Amino acid sequence: MLRLGAVSYLNTKPLIETLPDHLASLDRHGQRGELRLDLPSRLARDLAAGELDIALIPSVEYFRGGDEYEIISNAAIACRGPVWSVRVLSRVPMSQVRTLALDEGSRTSAAMSQILLAEMHGIRPQTVPFPIGTSPDRVDADALLMIGDRAMHPAPGKYQEIWDLGDRWCRWTELPFVFAMWVARRSAIADPQIRESIETALNASRDEGLACFETIAKREAAPHGLTVEDLHRYFAENLHFQLGNGERSGLAAFREKAEHLGLVPASPHTPP
Repeated sequence: MLRLGAVSYLNTKPLIETLPDHLASLDRHGQRGELRLDLPSRLARDLAAGELDIALIPSVEYFRGGDEYEIISNAAIACRGPVWSVRVLSRVPMSQVRTLALDEGSRTSAAMSQILLAEMHGIRPQTVPFPIGTSPDRVDADALLMIGDRAMHPAPGKYQEIWDLGDRWCRWTELPFVFAMWVARRSAIADPQIRESIETALNASRDEGLACFETIAKREAAPHGLTVEDLHRYFAENLHFQLGNGERSGLAAFREKAEHLGLVPASPHTPP
């Protein structure tokens, strides 16, 4: 039994829309797979503990896995420009930010925001928590990192600057950004047949999901306070679901920059 985990966030929907069907079909080849949906932090924890074999986890969590982890598919959640759902909203000019409230929903976006502030303005703000469900006006910080629904439709506020982090990263580095990808424990995919069949299932599910944008948008838009057109555009224009050479270069750059700032452990393969 292969144990897979993914989050049920909007940006994940195209990757898992038909995945349960593909996992069920593995039974015909003497293999089985099951999919569990959970929070990113729990998925990362369970993958590290060996309670999951494969998971769609944030980039930062992949960096923390060391040699035990391997990317198993070219399906990913990435961007090549504005991403819309990840923003930093600042009450002061970005160069004057001294405190940064970090959305507790994403360690990857937290690292991304700190890297851009350090490289673009040479600052390392003190970070404070921005709990999910907390109103921005109740958070005492110069700037706030927001992800998901509250980044797409932020509450009105007196913000002097608003950064779309996807746009800022891609302009600054001239590389795509990878938010999450399918990662396996090496021990779980040691059998070449298992590796091939699960990679095929993950890639096929992604390809079919790309053809289902309209269906997904019609189902998911209203519950998230979006129009069908907005959500379709988000999938088609803001997100990119292919882990190509450019995305791998962006992932490597993100790791190097995060290591340099001490935001993730140094890789054993990184020169001192």
